[in-house]
Amino acid sequence: MEITNINQLDPLYGVYSYADYLLWKFKERVELFKGKLFKMSAPSAVHQEISMKLAGELYQFLK
Repeated sequence: MEITNINQLDPLYGVYSYADYLLWKFKERVELFKGKLFKMSAPSAVHQEISMKLAGELYQFLK
């Protein structure tokens, strides 16, 4: 059975493997930690700003 929606899983009591994770086809961002499934929040604006600055510095250094 193809998993296309996070609601098809049991995030509280289910225990999942990396092999399971690779088969999931849903758009939500999730993290698999010690067999448990956790929804991930979107990165904050500050996080994205820092990431872009670091990427820009790395680009300038490697250019």
